[in-house]
Amino acid sequence: MEFSVQDGRQHMAKFMLSYKFALAEMTTKIDILREEFRLIHDYNPIEHVNSRLKSPESILQKVEKKGLEMTLEAIEANIHDIAGVRIVCSFEEDLYRVANMLCAQRDVKVVAQKDYIANPKDNGYRSLHVIVKIPVFLSDGMREVFVELQLRTIAMDFWASLEHKIYYKYEKDVPARIRTELQEAAEQAAALDRKMARLNEEINILKELDGTNDTSLGKYIRDFVQANMK
Repeated sequence: MEFSVQDGRQHMAKFMLSYKFALAEMTTKIDILREEFRLIHDYNPIEHVNSRLKSPESILQKVEKKGLEMTLEAIEANIHDIAGVRIVCSFEEDLYRVANMLCAQRDVKVVAQKDYIANPKDNGYRSLHVIVKIPVFLSDGMREVFVELQLRTIAMDFWASLEHKIYYKYEKDVPARIRTELQEAAEQAAALDRKMARLNEEINILKELDGTNDTSLGKYIRDFVQANMK
């Protein structure tokens, strides 16, 4: 289906509706998990969730950049981040836990996964990306629609947000010194994630301790804090 001056906007609007509904489906799945954790479990791994839908203008720019045909079929087959959901969790292990729970659902098909946590980008970017397909039921039938999931810790999300603003300010021509400092900041953010994970693990251990007297418990905490403040 090719775009034309007469009907391009109408076709694009209908095309975009399926991605809008796919976002609604995916955010509903995530909201159900959040509510379940809130009501049933002692701990909710999901801090917050954001969703976004690329604008038609942004999509067409990407089509030109990739050198694709100006057709809806080419867009659907080659651009998989039109609908995106960002899930921010407390700890790294939560990212994989939440991703696994979502991807295990019967109507979710995993298409691709890129683990930028295990293998960060050269600029220091860390995140877990998962491309999935989910069914959307329209009046003319069912369509499977791509949705990109990005899962980050709070530290990863903070770094990525600032990095994006800096690149936007410099129109992507960022001085070498600032790029180096951004990479160092990414390492520090990763170190913070690791330290907070250790603290969380120790707290969980303390919760499970039974019959520990105040003196030994206080010593345990002091020893742990001293070891982690070096």
